[in-house]
Amino acid sequence: MVLTSSARDYFNRILQDISGMKVLILDSQTVSIVSVVYSQSELLQKEVFLVELVDSISKSNEPMSHLKAIYFLRPTSENIQYMRRQLASPRFGEYHLFFSNIMKDHHIHLLADSDEQEVVQQVQEFYADFVAIDPYHFTFHVPSNYIYMLPAVIDPSALQRFSDRVVEGLAAVFLALKRRPVIRYQRTSDIAKRIAQEAAKLMYQEESGLFDFRRMEVSPLLLVIDRRDDPVTPLLNQWTYQAMVHELIGIQDNKVDVKSIGKFPKDQEEVVLSSEQDSFFKANMYDNFGDIGMNIKRLVDEFQQVAKSNQNIQTVEDMAKFVDNYPEYRKMHGNVTKHVTLVTEMSKIVEERKLMLVSQTEQELACNGGQGAAFEAVTNLLNNESISDLDRLRLVMLYALRYEKDSPVQLMQLFNKLASRSAKYKPGLVQFLLKQAGVDKRTADLYGNRDLMNIARNMARGLKGVENVYTQHQPLLFQIMESIVKGRLRDVDYPFFGNHFQQGRPQDVVIFIVGGTTYEESRSVALQNASNTGVRFILGGSSVLNSKRFFKDMEEAQRVARSSTSIV
Repeated sequence: MVLTSSARDYFNRILQDISGMKVLILDSQTVSIVSVVYSQSELLQKEVFLVELVDSISKSNEPMSHLKAIYFLRPTSENIQYMRRQLASPRFGEYHLFFSNIMKDHHIHLLADSDEQEVVQQVQEFYADFVAIDPYHFTFHVPSNYIYMLPAVIDPSALQRFSDRVVEGLAAVFLALKRRPVIRYQRTSDIAKRIAQEAAKLMYQEESGLFDFRRMEVSPLLLVIDRRDDPVTPLLNQWTYQAMVHELIGIQDNKVDVKSIGKFPKDQEEVVLSSEQDSFFKANMYDNFGDIGMNIKRLVDEFQQVAKSNQNIQTVEDMAKFVDNYPEYRKMHGNVTKHVTLVTEMSKIVEERKLMLVSQTEQELACNGGQGAAFEAVTNLLNNESISDLDRLRLVMLYALRYEKDSPVQLMQLFNKLASRSAKYKPGLVQFLLKQAGVDKRTADLYGNRDLMNIARNMARGLKGVENVYTQHQPLLFQIMESIVKGRLRDVDYPFFGNHFQQGRPQDVVIFIVGGTTYEESRSVALQNASNTGVRFILGGSSVLNSKRFFKDMEEAQRVARSSTSIV
């Protein structure tokens, strides 16, 4: 039940079965799907000499009959139209068409009618309609991710497109895993219920035959939840390696754009951070920032030893040995440079933005009580000239989520202070967040105020101290996984959809967060899976969030809500 392996197996089958020189043609979404599981050099080894986008290849008429064209596309109406035009005047010797999801019958007929010159060798569905970032973490990169925050009446067609993309993606995930799940959803979320309903309809009615796999003793579980139930996690600064890189620099499909950091050769302006391709990253991606510094020092020391031995070339045999080892040496050099660059840049940002100071208060707001002390700490930071507008907004949002019912007067004071100190960010966004994800809208007990077990846990944590004050926070997802493992996920809060219930504890669980996941949550999933409880979790979302992306979605939702005349 590892998604990276499933996606990779599909591409292995595509590329191995078609011999000779090939061109791979993708669309704007399948580019992401392929790039996280296959590197450029691996594609070259499989005789893929050209990778093109389906829309740009339409603009060229140059014949390339010596190449075999492999298309890997999402089965959208737009892509079918591109294919029809390209088949009408074929440029390649052979056409092999692979679609990432279930095709509509009329699309197949359209393609058949267009293939007048009979160049199409095969048309297949390969269910890899998801971006497998890590073995247990996937995303769909849904356009207009903000739409989940708005009532359905504001833009029904946009919400339907959002929902369709999620349901199609979830279908592909379970077809790749060869499972049909029972489905549960968050009761307080209309969009989670809608996705659960449409996924159940697809898997149990419309495409029932496709999902008719060998029955398991206990069916796997698909749980659909709403980002707004835990708005705290995407607002926090991060202090573990992968999450921190995404928060401070940004990761897109396991790649980090380092152009803004310094001067790099053209081919090194983007670096890959993949647990599948980088053993140092795999070993350190969930470690905290302090440990990373020491581990990178060890990496540098190891490299210097290797470099030293390579400098000691005295004979032809030494030189031959060095040439043989050169690709590994170069790879090691690139790896060391990459990690040193990232950690150096993050250290600089931490210092410039005084993030240790900011983060300590953030963690207190997220994990511990004490409203008076929290108000004083946030006020002091708002007054501090070194604190960025982004961090001021983050602090006020965290305070508002924690104390919205307890201190309306202090909250108004913070709103006014934020407006006076940060012209760019108006307090209206904080109020919009409370309207979307305030205590009255959430299913779960986010701060452990009502649950005796959480109160006891927080008390114990306070007494013994935390190993690292900057990583005290545990996302709500952690509690949800714990409840599933112990068979205590409440039916009243997370009802089953339809009449498909679970007999006993599931072994395989896919948790999908409408609105997006964070790398802090994917770390929780990886640690949970490593604890060998007998339950395997996979985490998915409509996008991958850091605080900037979460703010952007909120701002866009607020803008659309304001401009809509039909808002309720």
